[in-house]
Amino acid sequence: MHPQPSTKISVLIITLNEEIHMYELLSDLGFADEVIIIDSFSTDRTKAISESFENVRFLENKFENYTTQRNFAIDQARNNWILFIDADERLTPSLKAEILETVQRDDDVSAYLFFRKFYFKNKVLRFSGWQTDRIYRLFKKDKCRYTHRRLVHEKLDVDGKIAYFKNRLVHYSYADYNSYKGKMIAYGKLKAMEKYQIGFKPTVFHTYGHSAYNFLYQYLIRLGILDGRKGIIICYLNALSVNARYTELKRLYQKSDSNVQ
Repeated sequence: MHPQPSTKISVLIITLNEEIHMYELLSDLGFADEVIIIDSFSTDRTKAISESFENVRFLENKFENYTTQRNFAIDQARNNWILFIDADERLTPSLKAEILETVQRDDDVSAYLFFRKFYFKNKVLRFSGWQTDRIYRLFKKDKCRYTHRRLVHEKLDVDGKIAYFKNRLVHYSYADYNSYKGKMIAYGKLKAMEKYQIGFKPTVFHTYGHSAYNFLYQYLIRLGILDGRKGIIICYLNALSVNARYTELKRLYQKSDSNVQ
């Protein structure tokens, strides 16, 4: 039995075909007053597994981009304390205790950044650019909102103080090659739309050199080389996302030009 925090928490999760994660994830969220899942019409057992938990509210909403989906989720929450978690993330016992202590204290901090520990096929990925990764996961609804300037790698606008959690969030970022590749290409295409909307015109370097630079920077400067074969794969797929960005951006401008003619 999980202790109930004196300040209620709404846990928000965005999903699409996450059945391999849902039971383990939801089994560990019994401390939450409510768990809200915003699903993009999954075709696997995500819905069935989610609805088997009493404290879960399962909603379906068409996916446009990560920012609008996250803001939609925030609007559904009845509590001021929001804990966002991805389906492939897990709370350690120490992190969970820190979260509960924080919301019970309810200080003047508006949002908390979490450092993450990345796993590659259940083994820790120590470098490759991820060693200093941090992300907002716990915040107050009345003080924060995701900015519409970002469609992917969302940016939280925070009104007030920011603090850091001591304990790390576990992120099972890489399960297999094809799923991670698909995720990176999808991110790249959303980033292209983001750039297109602000009228960004790529140079020759952006089109042909940015992905190579990204790989070398993550692999050499950010020490992906120390992650061995895992580092090569992660750095390559992250660079592939950059390449997909400019390929899609080129397509968007070509489509726009053809519509004008």
